[in-house]
Amino acid sequence: MTLLTVQNLTVKRGECPVVDHASFTISAGECVGLIGPNGAGKTSLLRGVLGLLPHEGHSSLAAMAPRQRAAQAAWLPQKREIAWPMTVERVVALGRLPYLARGARLTPADQSAVDAALTRMGLAGYRDRLATALSGGEQARVLIARTLAQDTPLLLADEPIAGLDPAAQIATLQVFESLAQEGRAVLTSLHDLSLAARYCTRLVMMSAGRIVADGPPEDILTAQRLEEVFHLRAEIIPTAHGPLVQPHGVTL
Repeated sequence: MTLLTVQNLTVKRGECPVVDHASFTISAGECVGLIGPNGAGKTSLLRGVLGLLPHEGHSSLAAMAPRQRAAQAAWLPQKREIAWPMTVERVVALGRLPYLARGARLTPADQSAVDAALTRMGLAGYRDRLATALSGGEQARVLIARTLAQDTPLLLADEPIAGLDPAAQIATLQVFESLAQEGRAVLTSLHDLSLAARYCTRLVMMSAGRIVADGPPEDILTAQRLEEVFHLRAEIIPTAHGPLVQPHGVTL
């Protein structure tokens, strides 16, 4: 089942396209890694897909009414900040807002979704702590849990493992992998190419606003592409868990 269709999506900054005629689909069961150097257009693509930026072309998500879109896709932006001294449980419970009438309390089903999200992100023991008192990495995990509590078929995340320690990075990507295995889908921008290859079923590579490659990690991560797109000299080492990218230098 197709969960997202994007056709000729273009996002401009002034007259300059920062996303240039991007087209792709995402189906249930996929964990898709969006990769590319800084400034390639990854964040603009994600925000355009959600209808958060003016755009040309078509996105099936952007075409939806806001409440319908919130039930179809959860969004974790790159900038993550918890501004109010709320408990972890209350922050995660915000993920249930698309399903609640104004002023309504959480139903048992809502609470079950919150509890499952806390457990999935290893935060069950943190539920009564103030989220603002946690470390930056812990706050990031809280906000990921909030998106999981939204319990949508599709999750879009912009650099979700930035700032996390290695164990938390792997744990987060294992959660995304398991969501795909359960029949949902994830589209996430990532900078760690080896982790992207390990946990994503497919990679979409961007350069200068364009999608330049789209396919299985072992087909996308080649020494030639890394040199052309990332200006990176690297050895690609095949492993049982997918290609391992070993950088050796830059070509700038």
